[in-house]
Amino acid sequence: MPTFTREEITHLGELSRIALTETEIVRMQGELNTIADSINKVQQVATADVQPTANPVPLEAYLRPDEAEKPLTQEEALSGAPVKEDGMFVAPRILGEE
Repeated sequence: MPTFTREEITHLGELSRIALTETEIVRMQGELNTIADSINKVQQVATADVQPTANPVPLEAYLRPDEAEKPLTQEEALSGAPVKEDGMFVAPRILGEE
């Protein structure tokens, strides 16, 4: 059962350039140890005769046929626009004058 030490957590913080407080180190140590324990439990259950899988449901179940449809006309696309001008949407400027 791997346990993350305070020194390892501090080292990880330094590698990622994150300044960790003592409270964060203690919390992260507990969380990482919980994750490591969970991984160990899963590894104990997994057996050699079980094929690894990323998704238990075949991806085909999520796909639908790609069928072309009639696109919106410019009028239909702009019908819900609060402000439009010259056949285009008008949006407020978000960058300063340059």
